[in-house]
Amino acid sequence: MQQVERYYSLWFPVLSHRVSRIFLTMPALALFLTLNAPLLNGQGDGGTRYRVDVDMVVLTFSVIDKKGNHVNGLRPEDIRIFEDGAEQKIASFAEGGKLLVKEGAGSAGTNVFILFDTSNRMYASIPYVCDAVADFVRRLAPADSSAIYTFSRNLFRATPLTQDHNMARAGLSNISAGDDTALFNSLLLTIRDAARVPGRKAIVVFSNGPDNASVLGPEDVGRVAENEGIPIYVISTRDATQDRTLFNALQRLTSRTGGKLYCARNWQQQAEAFTSVREDIGSSYTLYYYPSPNPNHGYRNIRVEVVSPSGKGYHILSRSGYEAGRETPGATNN
Repeated sequence: MQQVERYYSLWFPVLSHRVSRIFLTMPALALFLTLNAPLLNGQGDGGTRYRVDVDMVVLTFSVIDKKGNHVNGLRPEDIRIFEDGAEQKIASFAEGGKLLVKEGAGSAGTNVFILFDTSNRMYASIPYVCDAVADFVRRLAPADSSAIYTFSRNLFRATPLTQDHNMARAGLSNISAGDDTALFNSLLLTIRDAARVPGRKAIVVFSNGPDNASVLGPEDVGRVAENEGIPIYVISTRDATQDRTLFNALQRLTSRTGGKLYCARNWQQQAEAFTSVREDIGSSYTLYYYPSPNPNHGYRNIRVEVVSPSGKGYHILSRSGYEAGRETPGATNN
């Protein structure tokens, strides 16, 4: 059964951009309220509000050497994790789909949400993208799960999250082209779905054009993804020379979540980008820790260090922090 998200008009002030009117589904609005309460002006009905504090932090990161290659085979004792300058104890640690240490948290495999553009600008490219996505899913590790979503003005869940790679690929047969491009609205809804799934996850986005239908911007969406600890990878058919504003926005969004931006103009480059994303997901590390007592209920900085002598020349790709405590409405229906 096809599931399509449509956007409805709601009056909703957001301080950061002084927007007086936005279009969101009710579930997306609930997530936006829950995860982005610091952005709101705080004027409401005076009802009960609760502060959400973090019990466990999930951090996915990649380690890159001076030649740009992934560093594999690191162990928990090779890693130090700091939050606001205080070293934390690693509870669980995984490399790719291999769970190396588990103390009450963590799971093997990655939940990969694939979101690709089927707006009218993509009409001629859809068959090539479907082939690249099918190959990407086929080559995922057996422990990985995948979901395939598409979007134009609305979001379409072609295949729900499943560990059956054949079932995921079968969803590609239901793809059809749409009209406008609501990239950031659709990405927020995808983050909402991913946030409900425990464990390690990533979002892979394929899009070819400027967003001409969203009312949320990349900074707002990036903030939600960063707080949730979800790396976002974007494969774009447009480069900086075609659209500098979009390129810079996507660059900031991917880097703040620990993901990457790929500019791929033709189908060969797009296939190579999907291969690179798959290798990055398979080579990345995920650690879980329970934060030590910290009076800071605002933004907490995270820093990862590699202890080995050669680690000084390594580059760490990860989110830089998260918002530890935020006020949420007393009742939310998702």
